[in-house]
Formats: sequence, structure tokens, C-alpha cells
Amino acid sequence: MAVKTESIEKNLSKLTFEVSREDFEKAINKVFKKNAKNFNIPGFRKGKAPKNIVERYYTEAVFYDDAINDVLPGAYEAAVKESGLDVVAKPEIDVEEIKKGEPVVFTALVTTKPEVELGKYNGIQVAKIDDTVTDEDVDADINAARQKNARLISVDDRAVENGDIVVLDFDGYVDDVPFEGGKGEGYELEIGSNTFIPGFEEQLIGVKIDENVEVKVTFPEDYHAEDLAGKDAVFKCVVHEIKVRELPELDDDFASEVSEFDTLAEYKADIRKKLQEKATQKAKSETENAVLEKIVEGIKVDVPEAMIEANIDNFVNDMAQRLQYQGMNLENYLKYTGQTIEQMREQFKDRAHKQILTSLAVEEIAKQEGIEATAEEIDSHIAEMAEQYKMEVDKLKELMGDAELLNIKKDVTLSKTVDMLIKSAKIK
Repeated sequence: MAVKTESIEKNLSKLTFEVSREDFEKAINKVFKKNAKNFNIPGFRKGKAPKNIVERYYTEAVFYDDAINDVLPGAYEAAVKESGLDVVAKPEIDVEEIKKGEPVVFTALVTTKPEVELGKYNGIQVAKIDDTVTDEDVDADINAARQKNARLISVDDRAVENGDIVVLDFDGYVDDVPFEGGKGEGYELEIGSNTFIPGFEEQLIGVKIDENVEVKVTFPEDYHAEDLAGKDAVFKCVVHEIKVRELPELDDDFASEVSEFDTLAEYKADIRKKLQEKATQKAKSETENAVLEKIVEGIKVDVPEAMIEANIDNFVNDMAQRLQYQGMNLENYLKYTGQTIEQMREQFKDRAHKQILTSLAVEEIAKQEGIEATAEEIDSHIAEMAEQYKMEVDKLKELMGDAELLNIKKDVTLSKTVDMLIKSAKIK
């Protein structure tokens, strides 16, 4: 393929490439076969007109859009590979011309990876992160397990106290008018959990069973329902039941009920071990972040806006996927939170920029240090992935294309580079 590369400005190039007429004709024939049933030509049964008749009736251009969509991805990928450019964002592609019997010419404006000027990256000095696990940490974890396994006991000889769980009915009013979502019946609320509007729970302390009380609050200015934000409200409440938690005794029986261990001592030892593993991993992660932040502070690079926007796209897509797993779509989430997609993208901007700076710095260090993932390291990484997905390694490899393998190689290379940076760091 003949590819013409033209530098437009810093980190912006124009690629001109073509698809042969033969390949484009093949795509047109493919499109025709796929869509023949949709063409209704006088004198022919629907879907039975030959291609030359359809072209004469509609003109050949009727097939162009679908044929372009068929040939363009592969042609663009080949053009980028031949150009040798390191493209880092979605291109802007145009069809230059389509002439009967001639190749189809495309142009693509592509954003390329910026040059990075590194500062100091070896021997970075950072503070040591304390990963000590204390007896208090272990006790807190055990107490959480006791809270989770507590029994709820009803009490009727006293008023509501902080920490109680109350069952209540409430009706909310703004300017003496009920509002949507302001009514609840048989609602369980833990006093002191701060799950309701600020100031609500505190006003229930001292209330007795079946006693009516008016709770006066002000909705926060940033409340998700814009029509209620900053408004004064009155909730007419009645408490029907007061419950307290009865914690299980802290003994061997408790340990055997909530864990795989027979004794409290074994249970505590296991909790300490798990907390230590978590603390060690957290300290490692925070140390890595501290080292990388100092390295990023010392680099010089002009990050193209298109590169940032492409990374924001990734964050938005990840968010949409997570919401889908939770049974919600992005559009409804934005409505619920009172955001626009533009506001969400703006919130991701600093994070996207920082992530790009970190990646560019580590990639450049790997290049200068000659760090590359070996075949054995790549295979080991794939084996870990196969175990995670509960698949055979060979089967997983079969499903991977060149792009996936290239990304794995890149990830392993970057991981090796970060390990090198941490080993060279001065942690005090």
C-alpha cells in the first residue's frame, strides 16, 4: 500500500492512503449480497434484481457507505503500520474521492505520541509508608464481625438513644406541600449512621414509642434532587419500635461460627495476617504512586488534547460498563446525579491527564533503559489471566489477536520498569 505522510503541526499528521479498485469492488459485491433482499425494482420480485440492474436504478453509490465501512478499518490499520507513526487517539478520516474504475483515496488526521524529556528518575527519595497492623486494628475487624452477627432485641421501656435502630413512619413537606420520595412506612433507621439528611437522626433521640414528632431539616445545597436542594423541610414522624443490637460473646464458639477456625486465638491470628497482607499491598501501591508522581513532576511534555479526550472516553466507557453490571445505564445515572455528560467528562479530565503523563514517563524510561518483556514473562502473564478466567492457557491464546498480545507485552514492560524504579528509590 502506498501511504503518504504529511506533518501538519506538532503531534498531528495527515495520512493519505488508498484501497484498490479490486478490493473496493469485492466489498461492494459483499454489501450487495447482504442487502439484496431489501431492493425493490419494478419488473423484478423484491430482492431478486441483479446487481447491475440495482446499480442502474439507484446508481452504484448506493453501496458506497457500507463498502467503505467494510474496507476502511483494515486499510487504516495497514496505513498506520506502514507509516511507522505511533498514533494515540481516534483519527479524523475523510474519503477524498471515489471514481469509477479507480482506487478509493482516504485521508486521516492522526494524533501522534508526543516526545518526552525526562528529569531525574533513578534514586527518587520518598517517605516510607507505615504498614504496621496494631491490636486495635485487629479488634476493630473483630468488632465489625460481631456487629454483623448481632441479634436485634426490641426494647419498649425507654426513649430512643444514639446507636438504636428505630422503625418509623414519616411524611415530608416543603412549604406545607408533600414532595416525591418524602414518605416512608415501617422504615428501619440506625440512629447515628448519618444515612438521612443532616440533623434528622439527632432529632429522634429522646422520642418514645408511638410518640409523634416533627423533624425540621434543610436539604444540602448539593442534594441530588435539584428541586429540593437548599430547601427547608418538615418531616412528621412516629416511632413504632426501638431495637438494640445484642453482640455475641467473644469466645471460641463465636470464632467457629464466623470462620473456619476452632479457637478465638486462631481466628485473631488469621485476621492479623490478612490485615498485614492488605496493609503491605497498600503501602507498596502508595510508594509506587509517590515515586511516579515525583518522576512526572520532572518531565517536560506537551500532551495533545485529542490524547486526553481519548483517555476520558475510556473512563466514561468503563463507568457505563460498571453501571450496566449494576442494572443501570449511563443516561439514567446522569439524570439521577443531576449531571450532564460534559460535566462528567470534565471531572475525569485531570485524572486522564495525570494517567497519560505517568504512562508517557514510564514508557520513555523503559525505552532509555532498554527494558522489554521477555517471551517467558508474557507467557507467565497470560497463564495468570487464564487462571483468573478459569480457562486453558492455549484456548486463551487462540482468542487473542495481535493487538491483545501487544497490549500484554506493553503492560509487562511497564510493570518491569516500575519495579526497577521502586528498587532504585530511596525510601526513608
